[in-house]
Amino acid sequence: MPSTHEVTNQVPPLAGHDIAGYPALLEGLHREGAGAAEPELRELGTRAGSAEVQDWARLVEAYPPKLRTHDRYGHRIDEVEFHPHWHDLMTVAVEHGIHAAPWRSAEPGAHVARAAKMFVWGQTDPGHLCPISMTYAAVPALRTSPELASKFEALLSSPVYDFGLREPSTKRGLIAGMSMTEKQGGSDVRANTTRATPNADGTYTIVGHKWFTSAPMSDVFLTLAQAPNGLSCFLLPRVLPDGSRNALRLQRLKDKLGNRSNASSEIEYDDAIGWLVGEEGRGVQTIIQMVNLTRLDCTIASSAGMHLGVTQALHHAMHRKTFGTTLIDQPLMRNVLADLAIEAEAATLTSMRLAGAVDRALGGDEQEAAFRRIGIAVSKYWICKRAPMHAGEALECLGGNGYVEESGMPRLYREAPLPSIWEGSGNVAALDALRAMAKQPDTVQAYFREVELAAGADARLDTAVAQVRKELSDLDDIQYRARRVVELMALVLQASLLHRHGNAAVADAFTASRLDGDSGHAFGTLPAGVDTEAILERARPVFS
Repeated sequence: MPSTHEVTNQVPPLAGHDIAGYPALLEGLHREGAGAAEPELRELGTRAGSAEVQDWARLVEAYPPKLRTHDRYGHRIDEVEFHPHWHDLMTVAVEHGIHAAPWRSAEPGAHVARAAKMFVWGQTDPGHLCPISMTYAAVPALRTSPELASKFEALLSSPVYDFGLREPSTKRGLIAGMSMTEKQGGSDVRANTTRATPNADGTYTIVGHKWFTSAPMSDVFLTLAQAPNGLSCFLLPRVLPDGSRNALRLQRLKDKLGNRSNASSEIEYDDAIGWLVGEEGRGVQTIIQMVNLTRLDCTIASSAGMHLGVTQALHHAMHRKTFGTTLIDQPLMRNVLADLAIEAEAATLTSMRLAGAVDRALGGDEQEAAFRRIGIAVSKYWICKRAPMHAGEALECLGGNGYVEESGMPRLYREAPLPSIWEGSGNVAALDALRAMAKQPDTVQAYFREVELAAGADARLDTAVAQVRKELSDLDDIQYRARRVVELMALVLQASLLHRHGNAAVADAFTASRLDGDSGHAFGTLPAGVDTEAILERARPVFS
């Protein structure tokens, strides 16, 4: 059948590029002590940007997991079926150590390298990185019980993805899940009603429900339950040492806004068997080690999503013509794109700095440990809060084309709110920053020690640092003002990092628009005189 018209002025697919070829990421990788990982990162970035892997990501979202509670004979099986490419994505992530490689490495910068790889690979399908992140975060919690750590840590950090329901010790590698919140409590985990009764053999029998259990086909789970001495943390395998299935009953999978490739479930513990992790009554203190690391991953994921949004918007603007010229040459579009690029670069720079703090804190640096505590709390709140607005504006850069599923932008938009909700939504994150400063005053000193490394670099930044001091000196209604205070702390931290380590054009534009008030309320309201060319050049997709 003859064509009715010639199709012109359409943007080619963005594929065959190196997602890792992002100056802000590579500079942070080297600055934070993981430069040796660049070759592997670039290889991973090229694979992530390939048409093949982008199709994997599309398919696992289009065909989400399905729950099978019973087999054809009526036997309870509680299994989740995934699209085959879910396992392909998981295999690559595990082989590259995004799940837990730093715990088996004594190399400096191991957590920085892992953060950079998560940033890159997370721009494929974010859903599968949920179990990857929880596996990473489970190890330090398990180390509070050396016997359990000796049994499971090597398998959790193994570079082999070995899917299937089998007794953990018979597998070549394990994935960990997390099961904390309940119907009546949500973020208030102390309201949990799940009970754990000690048995003579040292195990506990666990009865109760969980409203959110992430990645229910994981091999082992960390969960919270009320033991005789209070709320405690437990390790539950899906298959018990005798080969029988543990009594974890999957009730249903959540029908979620985004993150659809990943299974999130409601479960019942029907006399399930678990092992105590840490001390009885100290469950929150034990599992918070896991939470703090997954909060860092939320920050990395939001930063990665921003970079993906900018890349897609830039690629579209570089090829789409309107009113006689390409979109990227239109002054107002350049303002929007540069503003989006500034936000993404500030988030990336901050994420890499925090990953460096994790490395140094785990190496025994107490000052870095204090900075990590406050830095993650502040940044998790603000960077994750900015991601949905950023995704919406990036989508709009594609116009109506961005609103249709084939563009990939709706998937990014649906995913964007998740990191802000996961591991403590906005209010929880803001209040956590206040809690850190109240319980650990050295975190306040660590914060100011960090931001004041840029003292004198820009008078507007110096003024903002002074404003943070003023806000923190006034404790009246501090909880009411928590979002305002933590937002300012995050912006000052980002500006300090940009002036010390970032591109001069980005740092100046960020400070003028975010701290000095020389902008509007929407993206694309940067002041006149901003060097948009220098800013956009750093954000362009890199093709080999």
